[in-house]
Amino acid sequence: MKRIIILFSLAVLYIIFVKDSYSITDGLIRTIVIDAGHGGKDPGAVGKNSYEKNINLAIALKLGSYIEKKLPDVRVIYTRKTDVFIPLHKRAKIANENNADLFISIHCNSNISNKISGSETYIMGLHKSQANLEVAKLENASILQEDNYSENYEGFNPNSPEAYIIFSLYQNAHLDHSIDIASKVQKQFKDRVGLRDRGVLQAGFLILYRITMPGILVETGYISNANDEHFLLSKDGQTYVASAIYRAFKQYKLEIEESRNLAKRAVQHIKQTDSSSLQGEIIFRVQVFSTDKEISLESTYFKGLKDMFQYKHNGLFKYCTGKESSFDKMNKLKLKLRKGKFKDAFVVAIQNGNRISIDKARKLTEN
Repeated sequence: MKRIIILFSLAVLYIIFVKDSYSITDGLIRTIVIDAGHGGKDPGAVGKNSYEKNINLAIALKLGSYIEKKLPDVRVIYTRKTDVFIPLHKRAKIANENNADLFISIHCNSNISNKISGSETYIMGLHKSQANLEVAKLENASILQEDNYSENYEGFNPNSPEAYIIFSLYQNAHLDHSIDIASKVQKQFKDRVGLRDRGVLQAGFLILYRITMPGILVETGYISNANDEHFLLSKDGQTYVASAIYRAFKQYKLEIEESRNLAKRAVQHIKQTDSSSLQGEIIFRVQVFSTDKEISLESTYFKGLKDMFQYKHNGLFKYCTGKESSFDKMNKLKLKLRKGKFKDAFVVAIQNGNRISIDKARKLTEN
C-alpha cells in the first residue's frame, strides 16, 4: 500500500510538471511568443524624443535573435516584426494557436511625474494599487484603436475602473510559472543592467487575460524620465535589456525542463524497478545497513553498491543493495560483501514493498 501511495504521488507530480494544461512536449519548452507592444497607428507612450512602439520593437527583435541563435531548440514567434498595428485579441490568438509555452510582452512605461524611473514586470491579476490600475488602463487603451473593439472585448471599457472587476474572478492556472519568469527578469534587470527594481506586480491586462500559457508584460523603463528614455533609445541600452530578458528566459527554461524531467524520471524509475513488487513478485536483496535516521541513497557510505533500495521496518530505515528473484544469487553477493566493510550483511526478501520472511520467500520461489 505504501508503494502504491508513493507511485500515486509521483504520478501526480508527473501530471503537474509534465502534462500540465499548456503544451510542453517531453518536458521541453519549445515555443515562445514575443510581443512588441503597440505599433502602427498606436504609438503607445510618448517620450520627449521617442515613441514607445519603436523601443518595444527594437528590444523584441533583439531578444528573439538571442534566443534563435543561442537556443535553437526553441521556436520564436513574433506578434509583429515591423511597425504595424495588431489588435490585442489577435496577439493572444497568435500565442494560443501556436500552443506557446511562454508569452512575453515588451513595453515602456510613462508617468505624469518625470522623476519616476525603473523597470517592473507584470503578471495577470487584480491590481492592488491605483498605480497598477493606471498602468493597465494605459496599456489596455490600445483596444480603442481597434474597429469593433466593444464587440471584440464584450463591452470592456479600458478607462472604466468598474470594468476591471471582471479580473477579480480570474483564476490564473499559470500563476507560479508567471511569477517565476517575472522574478527572474527583474533580478537580471537589477543585477546585470543596474535598472531600478520596481518589482513584480499584478494588474488586469487584456493581453495576459486572453492567453492560455504563462505570460508576463515587461515595462522596461519610463520614457517620461529623461535618463530612462536616453538609455532605452540607445543601442547599448536595448542590447542590455534584451540580453537580460534572454538570460532570465534561459534560466527559466532550464529549471522548468529539469524539474519536469526529474519528475518524469522518478515515475519511470518507480515503475521499472518496483512494478514487479507491486504485482506480488518476490525480490531478494542484501541488507547492509540500518539506522533510526533516514540517509540518502547517494551517500558515499554506499559507494560502489548498485540497485540501492530503502525500506522501513520496526521503526528503522534499512538499506539494501542488489535485486534478484533468486535467493542463491543474493546469497553469493552477501558473502562477497561480508569480505569487505559490510560484515553484517544478510539477505532479505521484499514483496509488495514490504519485507517478508526468508523461509516464506524461498518456499514461494523455489516451488
